[in-house]
Amino acid sequence: MTGTSTEYLLLLTLVTAVVTLLLRALPFLLFGTGKRPPALILSIGNVLSPAAIAMLVVYCFACYVRDRAPVDHMFGLAEIAASATVIGLQLWKRNPLLSILAGTAVYMILVQIVVP
Repeated sequence: MTGTSTEYLLLLTLVTAVVTLLLRALPFLLFGTGKRPPALILSIGNVLSPAAIAMLVVYCFACYVRDRAPVDHMFGLAEIAASATVIGLQLWKRNPLLSILAGTAVYMILVQIVVP
């Protein structure tokens, strides 16, 4: 098979879909019997999401400081406003999806329209 044949691409798509399905089904297969998951899994579940968010925030601002001159983009107005939106909505509504979507919208509006 060549790297660009239709059969190869279909097989690649099928294998990727099956592996993705199995990876997503694995937790349900392991813990779907109604048994309580092990304490280690529960503790990882409690700390993984906040740790991932903290890592993304640090990465975002570290890249901002590293990649831009201090006078670019009005001293980080878009980033600070989006971060304040996320923090404020999270403290007020306690809804991560709403906080992330609103923060993303504020950031994109400021970057695309207000502070080009």
